Amino acid sequence: MAKRKIIKIINEKCTGCGLCIPNCPEGAIQIIDNKARLISDLFCDGLGACLGHCPEGAIIIEEREAEKYDESKVMANIVTHGKNTIKAHLLHLKGHGEKELLREAIDYLAKHNPEINVPELVHGDAGSTEGQRHRGSENASGGGCPGSKMRDLRKSGVRNDKKETGDLTPEIQNWPVQIMLAPVHAPYFKDADLLVSADCVPFAYPKFHQDLLKGKIVLVGCPKLDDNELYAEKLGQIIKDNEIRTVTVAHMEVPCCFGLLQAVEKAIETSGKNIAMKEATIGVKGNRVD
Repeated sequence: MAKRKIIKIINEKCTGCGLCIPNCPEGAIQIIDNKARLISDLFCDGLGACLGHCPEGAIIIEEREAEKYDESKVMANIVTHGKNTIKAHLLHLKGHGEKELLREAIDYLAKHNPEINVPELVHGDAGSTEGQRHRGSENASGGGCPGSKMRDLRKSGVRNDKKETGDLTPEIQNWPVQIMLAPVHAPYFKDADLLVSADCVPFAYPKFHQDLLKGKIVLVGCPKLDDNELYAEKLGQIIKDNEIRTVTVAHMEVPCCFGLLQAVEKAIETSGKNIAMKEATIGVKGNRVD
């Protein structure tokens, strides 16, 4: 059994100010019944981006023994916080495309809390026009975090849509692409070739999609402006928890950009896996210099 870090919200200290909400990359925290709630262990990476934004010191990082994620155990904890927290969790799973975990959550409620109206929670009031509209959509709000809603674009047809791109074919296969917004568990990480790119590379390198991105799942970040330690921890979790085949690091030739390479090297090391790593260096004039 391995240990992993995860945030803990001290209920007695929380005032419900909401300052932690925009600083939770995974959208795992919501204000419910005037208190901050961790609505999904699954999407908490334990990196503590929300930590320094709590004026009451109500958020801490704890390290505990953790087996493979167990939706039933998470639901056992969530139901104690009431109907609104249950609803937020179900919508969170739905918004991130976690269909299997959503099914497990609904099965748990059917067995242990049959009095809870699950369709009403997930789809809205079945008798209202608003509820019917909600059921007809795919919950575009993403459970409260549309920017970080997980999207698997590999089979969506988006990559082959040339109406907006002329003769160029976009090769993006996943969303979100920012390292700190990416869910640790996503179907597109299975047997993936991962591209970790500095965010300047796609602007500088005109053949980015065809030469670097094609056939890969991409995560981007800025090693100069962001915290490379957080990048290393987040990437380490992704590599550890998924079957990643290879990792390619694309960075600019400027010295500050090499921090991304170091973060990925550390991530692979801490994951305990032996994964091949490739490097692509892009010049400021838009040429490959590797």
